[in-house]
Amino acid sequence: MTDRKPSPADINALDVTPGEAAKINAIAHPLLADPAPDADDRLVRIESTLDGVVFVTINRPSKRNAFDAATIAALYEAFETLHGADHVRVVFIRGAGGTFSAGADLEWMRDAADWSESDNRSDAMGLAKMLKALHDIPALTVALVEGAAMGGGAGIVAACDMAVAVKGTKFAFSEVKLGLIPATIAPYVIEAVGARTARALFMTADLFEADAARAYGLIGHVLPDAAAIGPFVSDFVKGLKACAPGAMGDAKRLVHDVAHEKVDHGLMEDTARRIAHARTSVEGQEGVRAFLDKRKPRWAE
Repeated sequence: MTDRKPSPADINALDVTPGEAAKINAIAHPLLADPAPDADDRLVRIESTLDGVVFVTINRPSKRNAFDAATIAALYEAFETLHGADHVRVVFIRGAGGTFSAGADLEWMRDAADWSESDNRSDAMGLAKMLKALHDIPALTVALVEGAAMGGGAGIVAACDMAVAVKGTKFAFSEVKLGLIPATIAPYVIEAVGARTARALFMTADLFEADAARAYGLIGHVLPDAAAIGPFVSDFVKGLKACAPGAMGDAKRLVHDVAHEKVDHGLMEDTARRIAHARTSVEGQEGVRAFLDKRKPRWAE
């Protein structure tokens, strides 16, 4: 494939008129984002507070936060850094400029079309590793979604522990319209929405909004508008202060390790070992004693 704009034949393949294609090219299609000069800022911003709140922001607003290899690498580095960060309670993932992510950058896709299968496999592993790094962050991860989350962008949403979206936010897994499949994001989407819903979304490539995303299980809450994001974050963080940071991480690992496992003697022994360790841990001792003494535990003060 050469460096060119989509032809009329390409547009016809997407079953839309040229006018509609111009409107959706940058947002409503998961793999097409019009090229534009990048801002001078870093591709990914990381901000943190003293009370253990981290914000990871995809920072390509001029491209509606579509990602390329460099952005994926920057996200991977950010998520890997958070694996060893102490005292982090929650990590919020968001996009700059009112759009979560339009999916993959057009120029990146054009380059990939000329690569060998081996080169494409190596490139796809970058996205797979980034999603796994996000999924495995010990702290609670929350996607704050507005505007659109398409293709791989919706995959990032699925890889988070939970997600909220502004009403009217658009989602799609439209890869099949390009003759492709949503392969690297599939494990996380299937975990979030279930196999049957994933089959329908992947095979029809339907565009859907936040209310439907909530019904599918891709997001947990729908916010009335973008102005509600700040108050949501504030209230959510306030509620988390009652939770012991170490126990939160252990609870997340518990779900990862126990999900889909057969309940046999080995699993029973493992879960008994985990709760025994928690009861005798510093946090466990402090939490129980604080409850019995009718006071706040130290982490909640």
